[in-house]
Amino acid sequence: MSTFDQAIVRTGGKQYRVEPGTVLRVEKLDGDVGNTVELPEVLLLGKGSQAQVGKPLIEGAKVTGTITAQGRGAKVIVYKFRRRKNYRRKQGHRQAYTEIKIDEITG
Repeated sequence: MSTFDQAIVRTGGKQYRVEPGTVLRVEKLDGDVGNTVELPEVLLLGKGSQAQVGKPLIEGAKVTGTITAQGRGAKVIVYKFRRRKNYRRKQGHRQAYTEIKIDEITG
């Protein structure tokens, strides 16, 4: 297992480009602040100018990080309206997130 400079990982239905030391917000993951978390769905690994691409995933590769925060994002207002029909619906939503600091990329 060697260490890499950068990777592209998939979590929560989205893809993120990460490097050691990167702090990113992802869809909510289980765990408390300070716990370590593994992201096993690695799509690409890079070291310098060389890249290793998975088909679709790279076997045995993983990205480890530390949970730095659990929270909820800003409120988004969902407003539905039909003119002349006396129809109005107002609903708010706050998306839960987990903030992760990337520690190590191995493959």
